[in-house]
Amino acid sequence: MESASVLFSIDYLKETRALIDQILEDDLRIEMIEDIARGLRALRDESKGRLFILGIGGSAANASHAVNDFRKICAIETYAPTDNVSELSARTNDDGFESVFVEYLKISKFSSRDALLILSVGGGNIEKNVSANLVQAIRYARESVDAKVFGIVGKDGGYTAKNSNYALVIPTVHSDRITAHAEETQGIILHLLASHPLLKVAATKWESFK
Repeated sequence: MESASVLFSIDYLKETRALIDQILEDDLRIEMIEDIARGLRALRDESKGRLFILGIGGSAANASHAVNDFRKICAIETYAPTDNVSELSARTNDDGFESVFVEYLKISKFSSRDALLILSVGGGNIEKNVSANLVQAIRYARESVDAKVFGIVGKDGGYTAKNSNYALVIPTVHSDRITAHAEETQGIILHLLASHPLLKVAATKWESFK
């Protein structure tokens, strides 16, 4: 008889497969991925702008990884405010966590040529005061600067999904594991984008060996 832990591992992997299958079978989600890819290409080639990737927790780790890939593989000038822990912690200590992203963008002279990419599970919620720093950043980008906002999120009711130019909402396949599946799928979609023929301009190292 299989142990409970083995059954959990099998179930988790089945959930991940089911999640990807749902994306594959949804033409609107596939088109949203293509819209994000086209938007990032336009940012690089037409606007000559910069990409700022915002995420908290596990999404911040995904943001840091994506900065590397978009800069090195796609030649997009990209930044993640959470990579600068000294500034992030100083602003949090002095002014509060809610304003850290907006103030980073202001100092960076964020403009209509630039864009945000929001990585989040819930996408921010004003009423519940969750991820208020993301909400403030999106408001600043859309209302004060008129910059594009892209999102990869795990819930369709959050602020990011409702207020981005283009936002991919990751399907929910198990209500107890929304966070885990959302953050792992962010990584898949980010690698898809970095490998996308509209964006990729540099060979990756191991694939260059023949």
